[in-house]
Amino acid sequence: MVNQLSDAELEIMKIVWENPQEVTLFPYIMGGLAARGKPCQKNTLIVLLSRLMNKGFLSAKKIGRRNEYTTLVSATEYQTAQTKHFLDKIYEGSAKGLVSNLIMGDLLTDEEYDDLKQLLKKGKEQP
Repeated sequence: MVNQLSDAELEIMKIVWENPQEVTLFPYIMGGLAARGKPCQKNTLIVLLSRLMNKGFLSAKKIGRRNEYTTLVSATEYQTAQTKHFLDKIYEGSAKGLVSNLIMGDLLTDEEYDDLKQLLKKGKEQP
C-alpha cells in the first residue's frame, strides 16, 4: 500500500513528478517551491525529503556533496491509491456513488461531464 503524504510532502512530490529529468536536485526543488509561492527553509526541506525517502517515495544517491533524488512511486500510482482510499472511506468502495455525487452535486463542468460520458462509453466498448 502507498503511504499518504502530508500537504508539504505532496508539494515536493509534485515538483519531482513534473521534473522532465530522471533525477531531481535539491536546488530544483527549492526553486519549484519558491515558484509555487511556498518557499521552504533548507533544513525543513532536508527533513521533508528524508521523510519521503523513509515512506518509500524517493531514493537518494549521493554525488559529491549533493543528493540526486529519484522517484520510486509515480504520480499515477499515488493518485490511484489515494482515490481508492477515498472511495473506501467516503463511499464504501462505490465508484458509482462518487460519480453520482459529482453529477448530482453539479460539481462537473459541461465539458467534464461530456468527457466522462465518452470515457465510460469507450471503456464499455473495449473487450
